[in-house]
Amino acid sequence: MRAAGGAIFPQLWHTGVTRKPGSGPFPDAPVLSPSGLTPSGRTVVEPATAAQLAAVTAAYAQAAAAARDAGFHGVELHGAHGYLLDEFHWPVTNRRTDGYGGDINDRVRFSAEVTAAVRAATGPDFPIAFRFSQWKGGHYDARIAENPAELEAFLTPLADAGVSVFHASTRRYWLPAFDQSDRTLAGWTRDLTGLPVIAVGSVGVAAPFLGVAEDGKTAASPQPSLTLAPLVDLFNRGEFDLVALGRAVLADPAWAAKVAGGRLSEIRPYDKTADATLF
Repeated sequence: MRAAGGAIFPQLWHTGVTRKPGSGPFPDAPVLSPSGLTPSGRTVVEPATAAQLAAVTAAYAQAAAAARDAGFHGVELHGAHGYLLDEFHWPVTNRRTDGYGGDINDRVRFSAEVTAAVRAATGPDFPIAFRFSQWKGGHYDARIAENPAELEAFLTPLADAGVSVFHASTRRYWLPAFDQSDRTLAGWTRDLTGLPVIAVGSVGVAAPFLGVAEDGKTAASPQPSLTLAPLVDLFNRGEFDLVALGRAVLADPAWAAKVAGGRLSEIRPYDKTADATLF
């Protein structure tokens, strides 16, 4: 990869309450959650203690330093999709009354502390990406920020703690993040922080994640699988700096090379039913 000019970041994440108690690979490991709540409001464990959170923070820092020492070019902290860091961001799963719960400034505190610990462990020049999302698994209308001001309050402590790149995860990259503006979540993130931003969400596929319009926003979707004009337009408008792909490259590992070579007609499109047989 290095010889070809590529770079690789491992993604560091903690599954939080999405992990069932007693499941592997370490059945005795406790399930951690800010308030012990599932997204449906069911209590499954006790809220994480301050000591447990300190241990998790140290583990993130240790993992990031190990990644740096192993030769990785950076790390990405997964703070999206309902996993542990994101459980702090979302008021539905964070009912804490200490410094880690309450308004958006306190709900992002734990992620900022983890980021700061990773920055301290890896040095000033090691890239740290931070992935975040409004939506959660099974809760596609979820919001951690209701407006640009709240988004700025969320992003600023992370940037101050040492984030180098934000990865704004959406289900449809082209949809506006808030009312009264056509700017996407990636675009708002870039505008508010001035940092590089990765856009993601149904790039190069025919339907959004799971292929169901749970949020009722069908007017702007589905996105034709090989129509990249909206993506190019948003890039040219300065909404993001990089693009992340998932299902598109699972279906066709040569996707990026074919796009770069103008060979869109040769791309094997993603099909959920067909591609399920590959794994």
